[in-house]
Amino acid sequence: MSALARILAWALAVALIALPVVAVLQGWIGAERWPLRTLRINDNLQQVDPAAVREAVLPYARQGFFAVRLDEAREAVSVLPWVEQAEVGKRWPDVLEVRVREHRPFARWGEGQLLSQQGRVFPADGVDVPPGLPLLHGPEARVGDVVELYQEARELFAPLGYGVRALLLDSRGSWAMVLSNGTEVVIGSHQVRTRMARFARLLPQLLAQRPHPLARADLRYTNGFALTWAEERTA
Repeated sequence: MSALARILAWALAVALIALPVVAVLQGWIGAERWPLRTLRINDNLQQVDPAAVREAVLPYARQGFFAVRLDEAREAVSVLPWVEQAEVGKRWPDVLEVRVREHRPFARWGEGQLLSQQGRVFPADGVDVPPGLPLLHGPEARVGDVVELYQEARELFAPLGYGVRALLLDSRGSWAMVLSNGTEVVIGSHQVRTRMARFARLLPQLLAQRPHPLARADLRYTNGFALTWAEERTA
């Protein structure tokens, strides 16, 4: 037998062995012989609908145990509302396992979005937004800065009996805040923490001077604040 004939014979033998394996892995054959009969989804879900998870992975489960595209199934689950992370695996002989970790909302982020406790912004479409969440907003690249200043502001005003309803950072780097009593606070872009601390320290004295609620405080002054009281705004 010539060298060429031996090469062709070996190539044919390899092809005869490999082709069935490739066919099974690609789902061309074997889906009926090695079907996925059981779908397991973790049972601690509060927001994600298991029926939606089932519908998302069903097209991939039909490919059978060996041909199922786990990465594609995981991506299909990951885009569902409330899903922060998804893992999809299989267990012999016929089980497809899906584990979903849900977003835990920390705040509203701008319009139509939420911010998770993991610091990820996700769409609020199809989501029942929990009541009482603060409103945060800014460039997404500065999510960490917004959350950090929000936490500091909460600690500053909590001893005074106020929460922080909203904290906003605009495109020019200027900060603004709304306290739980509705007072709007313009902080500006410079000496942000110093200005907030000074305002929190003097706020009880400011409120003691007037019988009406404080509607707005502009902190962008070197030696003081510009204050607008409720009756002045109404007038």
